[in-house]
Amino acid sequence: MADNKNLRGTPDRVRVSGSEDYEVQHLAEKLNASPEEVRKAIEKVGNNRVDVEHYLSNNRGRYNAPRH
Repeated sequence: MADNKNLRGTPDRVRVSGSEDYEVQHLAEKLNASPEEVRKAIEKVGNNRVDVEHYLSNNRGRYNAPRH
């Protein structure tokens, strides 16, 4: 689904779209991560921006580690 750029504000800011390259790139630069790492994080935890940031900050390089 395409991002509706006319809808702005809190609901749109709390999510990151893995299909929008500019959103993935922005978050990757902000977190010093690769776009691939951001997309993998979105797959793991969903598109909530805070959850993605938390996941990346706590799980760098451990994407394939088994869950306990």
